Amino acid sequence: NAPLPESPTVRIRASGTRREHPAPSAGLPRDRPPPGARREGLKREISLELGPWNLERLPVSTPLAYKIAVLVFLENTAGEHLLMLRAKAPNLGAWSPIGGKLETALGESPFECAVRETREETGHVITAADLHLFAMIAEKAYEGHAHWLMFLCRCKQPLAALPPDISEGQFGFFSRDRINALPLPETDRTALWPIYDQHRDRFVALKADCAPGQPVRVEIEEIV
Repeated sequence: NAPLPESPTVRIRASGTRREHPAPSAGLPRDRPPPGARREGLKREISLELGPWNLERLPVSTPLAYKIAVLVFLENTAGEHLLMLRAKAPNLGAWSPIGGKLETALGESPFECAVRETREETGHVITAADLHLFAMIAEKAYEGHAHWLMFLCRCKQPLAALPPDISEGQFGFFSRDRINALPLPETDRTALWPIYDQHRDRFVALKADCAPGQPVRVEIEEIV
């Protein structure tokens, strides 16, 4: 076996002076200086030597950002789902429901965000009363770049037509069966769409470990 690296060596060097005081006056304890006298404490200098270790080689864990977003599941009058082929990361080149990040600096709620994103991305004007929040999922280390807290909403007001393409991507309507054959984000395939199928009329809270290079692990935390 390869030898273990040497531990860091700490060397402490102490130096200092003590000022001499006159002999104590009668009645004063010998370990107390006369009134007004000053005492200089011991000064210590500490030096750290890392030996063969190099700080630049030590493993450093960089914390990931924590982001909050909504996804809105929209349908047309035929019951087909509106999906966007994403032109930007995350989910570049994959089909997913519309949505976006909450404007946390403004104190935006998930429902307010869903209403805003629906209007901005599709032109479909809705209110919070048109939405049903059916799931909340915490995605840990998504794509290795960030943690995400996702709120999944189903819109009860159908779309009349396909929205025009936008800079974020292009739109398409798909039946639920056709969605399974599309290029989807892995968490959408293994978690979000099965959640929609089973709990779209209820509410469920979940967490998912999305660490890169590992199968996505989903755990249900509560069902209402």
